Amino acid sequence: MLSGEALRWALDAVADGSEVVSAAGLRQGANPWLLRFEPAGRLEAAVLRLGDPADPEHRRRFGTEVAALRLAGRHRLPAARLIAADLDGSSAGALAILTTVLPGHSRIPRVASAERLRRLGATAAALGSVPLRPGAELPLRTRSIADVDFAARRHAQGSTALLDAAQERLEQLAEPVGPTVFVHGDLWHGNTLWSGDRLTGLVDWDCAGAGPPGVDLGGARFDAALNFGLPAAEQVLHGWQQATGRRAHRFAYWDLVAACCTLADMAYIVPVVHDQGRTDLDAETLGGRRDAFLEAALAG
Repeated sequence: MLSGEALRWALDAVADGSEVVSAAGLRQGANPWLLRFEPAGRLEAAVLRLGDPADPEHRRRFGTEVAALRLAGRHRLPAARLIAADLDGSSAGALAILTTVLPGHSRIPRVASAERLRRLGATAAALGSVPLRPGAELPLRTRSIADVDFAARRHAQGSTALLDAAQERLEQLAEPVGPTVFVHGDLWHGNTLWSGDRLTGLVDWDCAGAGPPGVDLGGARFDAALNFGLPAAEQVLHGWQQATGRRAHRFAYWDLVAACCTLADMAYIVPVVHDQGRTDLDAETLGGRRDAFLEAALAG
């Protein structure tokens, strides 16, 4: 529920004398919240994300998101502007982050143009152009959604021969070395906003940190393959290489890393992609595309 205390905190942060006239839940009718103000003063709308101050995981994620938004703002990356944050819940009655509203939407089309896919790759490249050393708020990330141990979950819930082979191969290989950069850490279409084929912003920065640029490149390629089929991943790579002006080395390694951030049964991800408009995708289709991506990475 959205409390009056949180709304008052948001209004104090906006500080232009306006009132909240509507609050719409952006994820299944709930948190985060799109607030609309009248009379429209400094802002017409803002996004309010709330969390539980008693939950250490929430506190960690909110701290990371705020640090990432600040860094993205300094480097003019496609992210919302941070208006205010309450990272201990003392003012808003909850952990709270208030940001500007980005244009566009995150619904995933059934067919993606080459331009769209290349822009996704170019966005991964833009993040990778920001050097960053790991720190407390933006820690080292060596894979997407780094706080979930997918290998351990597969061990407990069941795996497949192909996933086991991929995991074993990763454990045999040395991780590519190089300087760490700013990574989003969960770069998939559901965390992107678009206006036509123009990428207008990235959202949900709570998995961000410092890591190899391959983390986001592999994540974006894998997402493209899941949503649009294996050839789509090559367009993402093309966009990344075009933006950086160099060839990507050992990207097959990062493809393996990305695809291993899944469970054997892809049914767990179906509600998420359906919520983004891809009701045509089912667990069997997603599993088949994941496996084709894995096989190509192992061959590479």
